[in-house]
Amino acid sequence: MRLLQVLFCSLVLLGWGSIAWAEESNYQVGEGDVLRISVYQNPDLETTVRVSGDRTVLLPLLGNVSIKGLTVPQVSAKIAKLLSEGYIVNPQVNVFIAEFRSKKAVILGHVKNPGVYELAGPTTLLELISKAGGLTENAGDSAIIKGKKEGASETSRTIDIKALLEGGKLTENLSIQDGDNVYINKAGFCYVSGEVQRPGAYKIDNKTTVIKAITLAGGYTGKASRRSVNLVRIIDGEKKTLNSASLDTPVEDEDIIVVPESFF
Repeated sequence: MRLLQVLFCSLVLLGWGSIAWAEESNYQVGEGDVLRISVYQNPDLETTVRVSGDRTVLLPLLGNVSIKGLTVPQVSAKIAKLLSEGYIVNPQVNVFIAEFRSKKAVILGHVKNPGVYELAGPTTLLELISKAGGLTENAGDSAIIKGKKEGASETSRTIDIKALLEGGKLTENLSIQDGDNVYINKAGFCYVSGEVQRPGAYKIDNKTTVIKAITLAGGYTGKASRRSVNLVRIIDGEKKTLNSASLDTPVEDEDIIVVPESFF
């Protein structure tokens, strides 16, 4: 998986990094952004303006225009609508961001350099992970993105990193917004001992079963009993053997799988 992560992140950053910029339509214009605005065949209306703290811009003819919560295409559409109301017939307005403000996001958990990072324009989840030095060896398969609080509410979404890295599911590569908090979870591990080829700790996911864990440990030795397996799980702080466990039982974090020796 590590090689896949490196290759995929390289492709995203070098080859597909422009996707984030091509999808600038998803970026909400904010305080401090500098907008360059032009109106076709109306050079006197061309202006470069910085968005104020109350999310307004001062425009020729229109005065202060609120653009709070709007994306670049929405800003363009709003200005065109206002100009069409008594100023210009069918105005064609072009808006693009000449300079991005300093925005920040926090990434914590199992990345090599957790901390606060500035976002220079549209930034995807993978790009933020790259800024933080990449994933650690113990990183899990999911990330939690919590958005800025608006009033009493807070947005939260869980991202399947494994589907993004191994399956190329780019819909999971969300744009990171100003004030977002990203947490990369820790991978689960199980321990396989007894009559297996390579006893030890193994990384698991939500699809790992007892037989898959045994396979990760190299499979059975020649002396192994293939009819029974002992699964020890920590329940309420105590280690308990699950008598009902089978080879198809899903494995949980910190489970211990013991393959006994056959007596026949």
